[in-house]
Formats: sequence, structure tokens, C-alpha cells
Amino acid sequence: MSQPLISIRSAALNLGGRQILDGIDLDIQREDRVCLVGRNGAGKSSLMRVMAGRVELDSGSRTLGNRALVSYLPQEPEIPAGMKLCEVVLDGLPALQRDESNLYRARDLLESFEMDSGRDSTRLSGGEQRRVSLARALVSSPDVLLLDEPTNHLDLPAIEWLEARLREFAGAIVLVSHDRRFLSAIGNATWWLDRGTIRVNRQGYDHFEDWRDELLQAEERELERLAQKIRAEQHWLHRGVTARRRRNQGRLGRLGELRAARGKLLRGNRGVALRAEHREGGGALVIEARDLVRSFGDHRIVDGFSTRIMRQDRVGFIGRNGTGKTTLLRLLLGELEPDSGDVRMGTNLVIARFDQHRSELDESLTPWQLLCPDGGDKVVLAGGSRHVVGYLGDFLFRDEQVRTPIRALSGGERSRLLLAKILAQPSNLLVLDEPTNDLDIETLEILEEMLADYRGTVLIVSHDRAFLDAVVTSTVVLDGSGRVEEFAGGFSDWLAQRSIPAEADRQRGKAPPAAIAKEGAAPVPRARIDRKLERELERLPGRIEALSLRIGEDEARLLDPELYNRDPDGFLALSREIEERKAELDELETRWLELEEQRETMERG
Repeated sequence: MSQPLISIRSAALNLGGRQILDGIDLDIQREDRVCLVGRNGAGKSSLMRVMAGRVELDSGSRTLGNRALVSYLPQEPEIPAGMKLCEVVLDGLPALQRDESNLYRARDLLESFEMDSGRDSTRLSGGEQRRVSLARALVSSPDVLLLDEPTNHLDLPAIEWLEARLREFAGAIVLVSHDRRFLSAIGNATWWLDRGTIRVNRQGYDHFEDWRDELLQAEERELERLAQKIRAEQHWLHRGVTARRRRNQGRLGRLGELRAARGKLLRGNRGVALRAEHREGGGALVIEARDLVRSFGDHRIVDGFSTRIMRQDRVGFIGRNGTGKTTLLRLLLGELEPDSGDVRMGTNLVIARFDQHRSELDESLTPWQLLCPDGGDKVVLAGGSRHVVGYLGDFLFRDEQVRTPIRALSGGERSRLLLAKILAQPSNLLVLDEPTNDLDIETLEILEEMLADYRGTVLIVSHDRAFLDAVVTSTVVLDGSGRVEEFAGGFSDWLAQRSIPAEADRQRGKAPPAAIAKEGAAPVPRARIDRKLERELERLPGRIEALSLRIGEDEARLLDPELYNRDPDGFLALSREIEERKAELDELETRWLELEEQRETMERG
């Protein structure tokens, strides 16, 4: 085997009293495409900085291969202000290499990311900073490319372009990302950083979950074996501590080692506990929009969009950055008036919102102060209250972090804290704007499960294709020209449905819908309507049955002759709830009849 480009031996690193790296050995070869995964706080970014030569180890060594060039994209890139973007990109090269040929290359990379090379670097958005930083990392054609969350704030076309570029890259890549589709497209090996050690799987990310589960099952068996051994050692010691003191000292030491080993395994098995507090009430209809039109100046953002969002729908919004996803959300939520068209919102909606900019997080506060704004030590939940330390522990915050200023938390920790805040608020409509940024993969999987169990409605803006596929029931696509379309299913379903009319038009020698949109409205694909009808029809009978049972149970409670005497206010509230649920049931049954009639009409013609 050739000399490694980067070699790490016996690496140990302690940060803030925590052992981030504990005797790690690793090599990076030119053919490696490594997916570096692990929980938030496991030390992935620290290890990347060690490999980049930005952090000194407490002990151990980092060796760079002969004349190997390493390029590093940090998770939070810093762009100097007051420079042209092409100058920022060239800043990633040694001074002697900032010549005319590399200036051309810098401009070409920026153009690939749809950035003006002559633009001033001041006041760039998060996505623009990421694009410029990626161009700066790529311009030197390095031997090793270290990328920490490169897809954060990028839209789907930029992510797909980056995927294609990295597949053609000739050097080694080490990649930290929460985007599972991106990891699958790039990686040929997986490193799992877990409790200070690296576990290596010489397969791509697609094999990671099965491999990780096998390792965790082996740990469970080891936990049981250690527990049995500890019980045996304790029993032996209790029988003869004084009679065999010298021999017992050795066994007592081994007992301590067993307990430490078991504790380390137990700490590693703890996961995030996500649960959304649901607010009862509200009808079956959540939002109905008809012929929405909205422009800013001469730029048409939304041009004649209609939709009907029902309770428990999960709607995803995708499109390039700047196409108007946030504007459309604000129109649907009644926060922005349309130029024409109208929006009807359901009754008793209680909204909880995750803002990608985390504007609800006052960085001068601590997590404790954020969750207990009126003082005290209890977080108020729908079912009662929890001590703030225990509640934050469910989101993997250590006791010492509870009183740490929010500004000191990592990006992933801030995202978890914002989730802790909004999920504590009872709601029946969750609005999630880029919730996956900075979250580790395990937390993403748990968030997906939580959203599947949530009894309310969810609106999601995301560029995470795997997340959309796992969560949403329909996808709203904005193309930037005002055209907005809704497709049944997630990202992959949209791709499949989009390709059907495009292929049919190609065979007939016609332009695909994307080209037709410039001349007029494109025909609605029949397959899309059929799929959406089927999904809603499949859900409605179960919802009707569950609501009917709930009404029956409430009416049985109302028959109690003593209820009014014991609790007259409760009696009246229950009566109102029954009437609201009956109205909701009537809406659901009417909707089912409408959809069934449409389905039969489509099947006939």
C-alpha cells in the first residue's frame, strides 16, 4: 500500500474536560471517500480540525504524506468582508499560485455556483457563504478534501452539482454531513466516531445502519455479560472482605474496571427523546388556498396556486434558494396578504415554528433561562411539568450545559435546543423551516419517527431528500418563475412523477413541462392526481373511525347524571368539544364522498 496522505496515531484530545479522542489511529489513502458520522458533540468537527492541522493533539501524532495538499471546509466558514468573491476564492491558494490561470478557475467555480465573481463579499447569506467557501476549498485541486457539513444552506440544484463534482474529484475526501442521500452518493467507507474511538466499515453509507445496529446489539450482549460478572464479583467480595483482604484488593480493582466499562457502554446507548405536545381541537381542514398570486415588484413569486391541507397532512416545500418558499409559507399562514386569491384557515390552530435562523434563541441566555422564562426550574408541558435539567437531558444536554450561554453551543446543540423549546409548546400545526441543518443522523431518524406519530399537521421546508422521502405526504415545488405545483409523496415521488410527462413529451417531439411553463400553464399529469387521491382516500376511513369512537366515548361521559353537578364548566366544555368533533366528522365524511366521486370519474374516463 502507498504512503497515506494523512496518518493519525494514538490521537488523544480533551476539550472542556471531555475526552473527545481517545487513542485513535487512522490513515487516509488517495482512493478514500470517507463518511465520518457520529452524534452531535461526539467530536467529528474536532477530528476534522486535527486532520486539517488546525488543532494540536494532547498526545499522539499527525503525519502528512510527502507534499500532500489538504483543503478544509469548516462547518461555520468565515468570509472576509470587503473583497471581491474571486479574491476570496484565490485566498485559498498560496500567494505564488494566485495567477491568471487560477483566477480563471476561481471565476469558473463561482459561476458553477451561480455567484458573480466581481461581487463584494460583504453581507452574504448563509448559503452564499457556503458556496464561496466550497469554491475556495476546490480551487487548489487538493490531494485531500475535508468537508464539514458542505450541504448546509445549499439548495437542491447546488447539492446535486456538488455531488457530481465530488464524484469526479481525483483526491481523497473525508465528509461530515447529515444529508444521507449525499453521503450515499459520495462515500465508499464509513468511520463512526463514538465515545472517543473510531470504528471503520469499508463500505459506503448505505450499509451503515445495519452495521451500526449489529455493533449495538453486540454491545447489549456485552452489557449483560458485564452485569453478570459484576454480580458474581460482588457476591464473592461480600463473603470474605476481611479474611482475604490482600486478594480482595485486586478483585475490588477489577470490579471497579468492570463498572467503568459498563458505564461507558451505557452512556453510548442513550439517545434523544423527542415528543411533540399535541393541542386538541381544530377541524379537519387546516388551510385552503385558492388562486394565490403574489409579486415583489416585477418578480412574480406565486402565480395562481391552490391547495387544500387537511389535518395530519405532512407537506414539504422545495425549490432553489430565493424561489419564494418562505413567502409561500407566510401566505398560507396568513402572515402575508396575497395580491389576489384567498386563504381560509381552520379553526383553533395553534402553531409551533422552527426557524432555520434560530431567531427565537437569545444567545445571552442559558438553556435553563430559555425554557423557564418566568423563573423556577420547571418546564411546563401539556401533561404537567418536568424539571428543566431532566427535560434537557432528553435532548442530550449535559448537566453543565444547562447553565452555559447559548452562544457557546454548537450548531447541532442549538438546533436541538430550539426543538426542545417548540416541542414543549402544545400545538396542532408544526412549521419546520430547514429543521435538519446541523442535526446528527441519529437525531434525524428520531425526528422522523416523532413526526410520523404527531397527530397534527406539519409544513416542512427542507433540502434533505431522504428526510422528505421519510416524512412528507405531498411535495410543493417552486420553480422561481411563479409556477408552483403540488405532487403526491416525497422527493423521489416528485422525481418519478416529473419524469413521466417529460418522457412522454420527448417521445412525441414536444417540449417538456419546464419549457411549456415559459409559454403558459402546463397540463396537470393525471398520475399525480390519481396518487394524491389514493393517499388521501387511504387515510380518511381510519380518521373517520377514530373520530367516531372519540365522539362515542365523550357522549358516554356526558350521560353521567352527576357530571353537571360536580363540574358544570367541564360539562359545558365537553358539550362544545362534542359539537366541534361532530362538525369535523361531517367535513371528513363529505370530503371522503367528494374524493370517492372524483376517483370513480377518473376511472371511467
